[in-house]
Amino acid sequence: MAQLLLVEDDPAIRGALIRALGDRGHAVASSPSAMTALQLVVDSPPDLVILDLGLPDLDGYEVLRMIRAISKVPVLVATARDDEAEIVRVLNAGADDYVIKPFGVGQIEARVRAVLRRVAGDEERRGEPIVIGGLRLDGEAHEASLDGHPLDLSRREFELLHYLAARSPQVITKRELLTDVWRMPYGGADKTVDVHVSWLRRKLGENAQQPRYLHTIRGVGIKLIAPG
Repeated sequence: MAQLLLVEDDPAIRGALIRALGDRGHAVASSPSAMTALQLVVDSPPDLVILDLGLPDLDGYEVLRMIRAISKVPVLVATARDDEAEIVRVLNAGADDYVIKPFGVGQIEARVRAVLRRVAGDEERRGEPIVIGGLRLDGEAHEASLDGHPLDLSRREFELLHYLAARSPQVITKRELLTDVWRMPYGGADKTVDVHVSWLRRKLGENAQQPRYLHTIRGVGIKLIAPG
C-alpha cells in the first residue's frame, strides 16, 4: 500500500480520486491548496504526490519547484494543461510523470504504480558509486567528479549521466532517455536530449567531434564508455 498525497482543488475530482484510489489499496491524504500540501509533505512525507497545476493560492509549477527544494518525493502532475512546452517545463522542473485531464482512474492508478516502480529501481541502482575511467558518480549523495574534480551538474544532467553510466557500455536510445529520465512520451522532444548531452559534453571536456565518454551512434542512440 502506498501513502499518496492528492493536491486538487476541485472537490468532485478530489472526492472521486480519494475513493477510487482507496478502493485500489492506497492510503490517500488530500489538500485543496498549495500551502497546506507543502506542510503535509514536510510533516507527513508521502510515497507520492499527485499534483494539479491549477491551484487557488499558488500555481502548481511553483509548488513543484518548492517540493523539489525540500524533498525527493515522486510527483505525478495531473492537469488539464496539454501544451507541449508546458509539459516539458514541468518535467524539467522535476515532475516524475504527467497525465492530462480528463483521465480514467485506472490510468492514473497505473501511472502511480509505474512511478513507484521506477523510483524503487532507481534507489536500488544508486546503492553503489559508479566508476568509469576518471568519472565517478555517487547516486546516494547525488555527486559527480571527473579525474578527482567535482562536476557542477544540474539535477537533470546528473540523472542523465547516471542513467547512461549505470547501463554502460549499452547504447541507449533517445526514446528510452525521454521515457526513463524525462518521464515523457517520445515525439518531437528529442532536441531536449541533444541539448542536455551537449551540456554534459562541455562539462566533461569533450565535444561531438572528439568524444571521450559520450559517444553518439548515428541512428541508434548514445553510449557512455571509458576513454581509450
